[in-house]
Amino acid sequence: MKREVLIKRIIPILLLLILILDARDNPFFPSKGEVDIPYTSNEDRSLDPLKRATITIPSQARVIKKVTIEYINLDGTRSSSSIELNNSLDWYLPVFISQNMGEINSKTKTKIQTKKSPNTKANQKYKKIYSLGFITFYKKAKEFKIVTKDFMVRDFLLTHPHRIVMDFSKDVNVNSKVKNLDGRYYKKISFGSHKDYYRVVLELDGYYKYEKKSLKKGYSLFLR
Repeated sequence: MKREVLIKRIIPILLLLILILDARDNPFFPSKGEVDIPYTSNEDRSLDPLKRATITIPSQARVIKKVTIEYINLDGTRSSSSIELNNSLDWYLPVFISQNMGEINSKTKTKIQTKKSPNTKANQKYKKIYSLGFITFYKKAKEFKIVTKDFMVRDFLLTHPHRIVMDFSKDVNVNSKVKNLDGRYYKKISFGSHKDYYRVVLELDGYYKYEKKSLKKGYSLFLR
């Protein structure tokens, strides 16, 4: 009898202890008061370190405004960082991404240095590229000079491919001619005669706008 009474008294005490016990439901997660820590992924990310990457620029690009890098964090989430810029672009040259603290591959460096630049001394003089007696063409980097006494009736830009079309007032009968041009900017020049005028077409190597200027003995074009 005494044993049964003792058991009846112990059972409520045990139930009360269970109710007030602050046990952790899941031992794999932090209990109250502990600071949460980030959980890393077990995914194998043994990738090659970034050395050097390049981005090619389309020919219509002229100004770089922003560079954004997207990356994966330690916990597998994605983030991005950006830098605001406002600089002119030479679409002939790629944009480099590197973590080599300025180290440049010797082959790439050679290629960049050997590219013809419109600011080099070699390109400061006009180069004669074509002549028909009554009209002569010269080129210097982005500038194209036309020496003639004939009046330019009209000029306009066409696309696919990008080309400048110029009509000159003169009644002349000359067979159509095409000449490939070496170097940057101007790719090809073609000539054809029509009734009361002849047409000169300058094919460009990319997307440009142009400015025309009248000279004492002709005209000049400058690409932008």
